[in-house]
Amino acid sequence: MIRHCLTLDLKNNAESIKAYDDWHAKVWPHVIHNMISCGIREMQIYRINTRLFMIIEVDTSFSFEKKASLESSNKKVQEWNALMLEFQEPLSYAKPGEKWVLMNKIFDLNQ
Repeated sequence: MIRHCLTLDLKNNAESIKAYDDWHAKVWPHVIHNMISCGIREMQIYRINTRLFMIIEVDTSFSFEKKASLESSNKKVQEWNALMLEFQEPLSYAKPGEKWVLMNKIFDLNQ
């Protein structure tokens, strides 16, 4: 499996942060199905204050382009993404339209 780590910020609002956490306790089935369909096998999201950290483990069929294509053709996933965007604050160094930013691995104990 291949691992990708991504980061994103939330808007600095306690009620909004709680709502974001609550939504992630009950992610819509269409969204879960879409993740699996694009090759994501494991996903965790961690949060400290407004900073989010997502780890995804993917199989060899995964690509970010495939994920974007599947998301763009699924109205429920588009609806979910629009809802989540209400809570999210793009990082200052994100490209235009980019939400989650791919992180670079700089250390690995096992290498």
